[in-house]
Amino acid sequence: MSVFMDLNIVNSHDKNKLTSIIETAAHLGYSTVAINYVIEPQKKKQEIPKPHSVSDIFEKFPMVQGKSTPIKVLNRLTIVASDASHFRPTNDYKLFDLVAVYPKTEKLFHAACMTFDVDIICIAVGERQPFHFKRAPVNGAIDRGVFFDISYTAAIRDSSMRRYTIANATCLMEVCKGKNIIISSGAEKSLEMRGPYDIANLGLVFGLSEGDAKAAVSTNCRSVLLHGETRATASGVVYTMKKPHTLEEQIEDKPASKKAKTETA
Repeated sequence: MSVFMDLNIVNSHDKNKLTSIIETAAHLGYSTVAINYVIEPQKKKQEIPKPHSVSDIFEKFPMVQGKSTPIKVLNRLTIVASDASHFRPTNDYKLFDLVAVYPKTEKLFHAACMTFDVDIICIAVGERQPFHFKRAPVNGAIDRGVFFDISYTAAIRDSSMRRYTIANATCLMEVCKGKNIIISSGAEKSLEMRGPYDIANLGLVFGLSEGDAKAAVSTNCRSVLLHGETRATASGVVYTMKKPHTLEEQIEDKPASKKAKTETA
């Protein structure tokens, strides 16, 4: 059975609203969700908030539909950047499981794909994409293990946003060929949540294949989490283990006197 994830639940100061969305996600079969804290430095100077402690949200987490495990809640930071100065990683970034950037210009999109230390790059959904996707930066992001996030909630709210969402997603698919795509909700209330199989079907409208559409809410999300863990540990840690010796190798490694005794026996 696939493990489904929604890595974009919009943060709310209303605890009851937030818990309702997470409970709905568990009921729909999502095993993991990420609370998304969106910061827009260009509008006003905003301090990066401290993410919720999971114990502050639930005393007992809701069980995932069809499974005997509770839902897992992570924290995500999204920086909306219209200038390079808006994205300056600090120690506060380390408080979040995932870091995303929403680049508003082609130059910043290129930088996000090639150099920014992020896990996710957000794609415009509620407006016309202000630039064309180019193959070089998109492939650069794919090679670095960075994923592109398309949120579907805007398509539910308004018909114009639906056209923009589909058009922007389709343009991206033509370049990335369905690789490194995740589809998230961006939900601000529980009624905006949709089940993972419905979202996989929506992926077909975006131009994804059936397999890539399902991966966009399952295995690709898992890869994003692994990328976030690697980023947080400064490019990861490699563990080595000594290969066990065979019986013949153990005999050869013994001193000559012990080896002679073994052969005599």
